[in-house]
Amino acid sequence: MVHIFRYKQYNYIYDSGSGSLHECDDRTYAYLANKLGKSSEPLDMTAEEIAETERDLKSLEEQGLLFAEETKVHPPKSDEVKALCIHICHDCNLRCRYCFADEGAYHSAREFMSEETAKKAIDFLIANSGNRKVLEVDFFGGEPLMCLDTIKNVVYYAKEEAAKRGKKFLFTTTTNALLLDDDAIRFFNEEMENVVLSLDGRKEVHDAIRKTKNGKDSFDYVIENIKKFVKSRGDKHYYVRGTFTAKNLDFSKDVLFLADNGFDSISMEPVVTDIDDLAIKEEHLPVILSEYEKLCDEYLARYERGEGFNFFHFNVDLEGGPCLSKRVSACGAGNEYFSVAPNGDIYPCHQFVGDKKFLMGNVYEGRLNGDIRSVFAENCLFTREKCDSCFAKFICSGGCSANNYHFEGDMNRPYGITCEMMKKRIECGMHVLARKKALKNDKA
Repeated sequence: MVHIFRYKQYNYIYDSGSGSLHECDDRTYAYLANKLGKSSEPLDMTAEEIAETERDLKSLEEQGLLFAEETKVHPPKSDEVKALCIHICHDCNLRCRYCFADEGAYHSAREFMSEETAKKAIDFLIANSGNRKVLEVDFFGGEPLMCLDTIKNVVYYAKEEAAKRGKKFLFTTTTNALLLDDDAIRFFNEEMENVVLSLDGRKEVHDAIRKTKNGKDSFDYVIENIKKFVKSRGDKHYYVRGTFTAKNLDFSKDVLFLADNGFDSISMEPVVTDIDDLAIKEEHLPVILSEYEKLCDEYLARYERGEGFNFFHFNVDLEGGPCLSKRVSACGAGNEYFSVAPNGDIYPCHQFVGDKKFLMGNVYEGRLNGDIRSVFAENCLFTREKCDSCFAKFICSGGCSANNYHFEGDMNRPYGITCEMMKKRIECGMHVLARKKALKNDKA
């Protein structure tokens, strides 16, 4: 599939079969728009200009860079488990209105995972990891820092057990940073491969949604803790993750606010909720797509000034990114990746936790429901028919299975609002990729 799009004065051609991105002039763009049925305007080109354009395009096609055949092969998914999301607690010291996890309780009792259960989860991962040498664990909640001592003991246990078997663990913690003190910072810097810190941006935006359980504002405490952590982090991985809602559709300001406060690795996610005054709706899309362009322009301006930062959703790697088989296979949830609730119950991922239809087993039993697992193993880009005609399919892999299920009732039916945002982010990311390459060439 060939996708053409304009970003301001720039024209781009993206070939999904080869993963190639080309910048072109107005004449070539007009020719392709006509050829692909995206424009009914008659071509204002001479016969010679048409012939020259056709020769250029034919050359790309012969090199396999245009109108390339798309793969239709779905490689079988591995049955080796590679990662767990360990819900170290189902409780939280915040009561964020938009929380998909019912403010940390997951629509059940507030509870903490015992150290014994957490170690059983580690045993389960190692026992089911097959020949995998590198295993991943994300400590999740609720708020994991309410259980820091348990996390510490489990990390040390996991490292000891992995060493006996020639394996290695990479750990991540997702935290609201309210309890991020010197002890936690020291431990994170020693043991965590990555740390995800929640901060929604400007004070008025953050405090409107992310209240403590006593109804107090949290921004002032959180931002100072995150600043202290980032200053200590050095070159180790972290990112500050925000959420935007219908209340702050001008979210580009929040991303830039985070960058202005010294955070150079940022994500800003659209809210996942059915709360009416917060939910992203179809009528919000024009504003949201415009915001992505505003952010893209400023992102590149800062990059050119040497003040660049990393915005997760503009990272489009067409050359060294995930291999094609991984992009076709999509998310490994329910097959290679699972979530473990505080009582040891196993679910496909954190967004399915608590839904008994997706209960797959328990770490004390050490077995998985084969029927549920097979559904996720078979689920892939090619089982999502709506994706067939989308240029972004080999980049987004058909979206999040949980979001598709919760909003559309079917894991294989992509959620339309997310699709529109994803396509705009990808086009912005391609523009960023092209402009950065052009700037490097200019300096060479």
